[in-house]
Amino acid sequence: MSFQAYLDNIETKTGLTPRQFVELARERGFGAGTKATPIVQWLAEEYDLGRGHAMALVHVITKGAQIDAKHVDSGGTHSDPKDHLWLDGKDSKPEGY
Repeated sequence: MSFQAYLDNIETKTGLTPRQFVELARERGFGAGTKATPIVQWLAEEYDLGRGHAMALVHVITKGAQIDAKHVDSGGTHSDPKDHLWLDGKDSKPEGY
């Protein structure tokens, strides 16, 4: 599943966009430099997200929307068509994401 697909599925499950999660994380003091464990625990406890989905949000919370070029059109498990993720909601996502 691509990183973008993880984020879209999270929005379907929780009703929150990735950008909203980034803001909620910042309110809790999470951001660049935060280890994954406290973020994963928070997401599991409050939103019932599993590790894979939580780790997609950990990336966005700690590193932003940019993803490593090795995942762009790689054909691998987490292949995405772009080198950045759409954070503003799946219903407003432009074609090609």
